[in-house]
Amino acid sequence: MPISAVDAISPAFEHAKQQLFQPFRFTQWVRLAIVGFLAGELGSSGGCNSHFNVPSSNYPRGSQHFLGTGLPQQIADHLALLSAFIVPLILLGLVLFVLFLYINSVMRFILFDSIIARECHIRQGWVRRRHNGRQFFVWQLVLTLIGFAVFVLLLGIPAAIAWSAGWFEHPSEHLLPLILGGILLLLLVLVFILVMAVITVMTKDFVVPQMALEDISALEGWRRLWVMLQAEKGGYAVYILMKIALAIAAAIALGVITLIVFLALLLPIGGVGLAAVLGGMAAGLTWNFYTIALAVIVGCIVLAALIFVASMISVPAIVFFPAYSIYFFATRYPPLAALLWPPSQESLAPIPPPAPAPLG
Repeated sequence: MPISAVDAISPAFEHAKQQLFQPFRFTQWVRLAIVGFLAGELGSSGGCNSHFNVPSSNYPRGSQHFLGTGLPQQIADHLALLSAFIVPLILLGLVLFVLFLYINSVMRFILFDSIIARECHIRQGWVRRRHNGRQFFVWQLVLTLIGFAVFVLLLGIPAAIAWSAGWFEHPSEHLLPLILGGILLLLLVLVFILVMAVITVMTKDFVVPQMALEDISALEGWRRLWVMLQAEKGGYAVYILMKIALAIAAAIALGVITLIVFLALLLPIGGVGLAAVLGGMAAGLTWNFYTIALAVIVGCIVLAALIFVASMISVPAIVFFPAYSIYFFATRYPPLAALLWPPSQESLAPIPPPAPAPLG
């Protein structure tokens, strides 16, 4: 029988305790911390002539006059150079986003396998789950693009309406519609963010197991999940509410522990950094390209170390929350139940034929 969202908490806690502490293995914590971090478990128009005047003869170079009025002179003079520097950074950011989204997609399946098997093997999991990861990556990329487009339309259409109506030209004369429209827009944005968050959670908790066990697409997994949701709306709604409550409680507890550990680590690190800066100043070093580059490198190393420490602290949550979704979903999804609770050998043994009746 399907268990409730409340009843799934106890076996998930027991599962996390057994996987992490019986026995305790440091290498497994490190692997789970890496996988969990990469899997995302710790994530005017109207009156335009008055605003864009045609330059007069005193400003023969109209573009420079326009840029100079809206930007500092140094930035306006080097706008082309800055554009040549910023555009590659934006492209690099997009490439890194797509790369990490792909890594996140594969790691989601590796984390699922790690919870089921109670063993985390990154290299073998990557080889095994690349195909499923690519399918999930396409789903996440399409969902991200759709979400971004809807968000832009959600903000752009009301802004365009208000701009065309001239509300931004004299806002003091249109305070009531601007305030009411802003409140309505804020509510719509919050609802949209909530819907996207629920879709993301339901996908990684209930669609990924179907993709992993039956090698189906995310769309097909959602089609099946939708049938389950229609049959048991209350059970899944309580699951979402319970997961929100558990996430808040875990965030508070882990946040306090992480803050204490960070303070214990940053005090000596800050002391060493201050001593290094003072020593460099005493030795006659000044801030130049090399010293700034060295400071940036050291800062990145310290930041990476702090992220690693935070991931290690969060390993119990990294194991508990996927286990919680697995135990909740297993009683509703037979292939997952068969994997989580394999039948015993006695139940698989053939039943012997009955003994022949004695003669006479």
